Amino acid sequence: MADSSECREREIASPSSAHWRDYLELTKPRITWLILMSTAVGYFYGLGGTSAGWTFLSRLNWLGLLNTMMGTALIASGTAALNQWFEREADRKMRRTAQRPLPTGRLASGPALLFGIALSVGGFVELWWGVNLLAGLIGAFTLFSYLFLYTPLKQRTWWSTAVGAVPGAMPPVIGYAAAGGALTRESWVLFAILFLWQFPHFYSIAWMYKDDYARAGIRMLPVVEPDGRSTARQIVLFGAALIPASLLPGLLGMAGRFYLAGALLLGLGYLYSGVRVALERSLVRARGVLMASVVYLPLLYGLMLLDRPGL
Repeated sequence: MADSSECREREIASPSSAHWRDYLELTKPRITWLILMSTAVGYFYGLGGTSAGWTFLSRLNWLGLLNTMMGTALIASGTAALNQWFEREADRKMRRTAQRPLPTGRLASGPALLFGIALSVGGFVELWWGVNLLAGLIGAFTLFSYLFLYTPLKQRTWWSTAVGAVPGAMPPVIGYAAAGGALTRESWVLFAILFLWQFPHFYSIAWMYKDDYARAGIRMLPVVEPDGRSTARQIVLFGAALIPASLLPGLLGMAGRFYLAGALLLGLGYLYSGVRVALERSLVRARGVLMASVVYLPLLYGLMLLDRPGL
């Protein structure tokens, strides 16, 4: 007679027992919306030109935009699912992730792996056939660099954060390539803003959950250097570097003076949250950086689109 663990494995492996909400949780929808927001910004800039109002909307390729968003959403969701498959043992050791579908056994690893692969392949095909090959290849690069560079490096070095920031900054580049069919300096400006924004954001998360990361053997910077000095220094340095990068759209004609003033104020506010955590290395101040990061990016993108020349 099969023991209880074998019975449970058969139970969780059966499609009838795997609730759709567990599969949805594998895709990390709260992160996907941020990815899609960045992709949409890249798409609008990739269209080029300075047409105003209804003229701009009338020449917008709505089907291309839909395919871009769907393809990016599928690749992002597949990457999230496969990442959880790779890290299921580490997730089991951390309080913040222990209740995910794979560590709890609500989903079996085999179906979860197939689900992640199907989403990823579907996203690549959607971008390739529905948009263009360049967008599909950038999407594939994003997935492979995240899963096969960033994910394993987290167990080895705190420099994994810098490596992970590269695929993390690719969504606007995907959008730009989808609309324009090529990459220009404007696409790399959008990449630079998102690349630099990630460091204070993820270092603050690493600070807040450093004990969890330590239990799982993930070598985030606050785990390697627990006093927080180096983490606070990185937060301030990247927050400061983000300010000139965020001003580039205004200086290069991608946005106007209103954006330029708003980006400066937002950047100073984001930097201020980092300075506070450097002066008072506490959980409360780290959470303040996280909250500032969540507010900063949508507001910056909103200013960028509202003050786009011709709109």
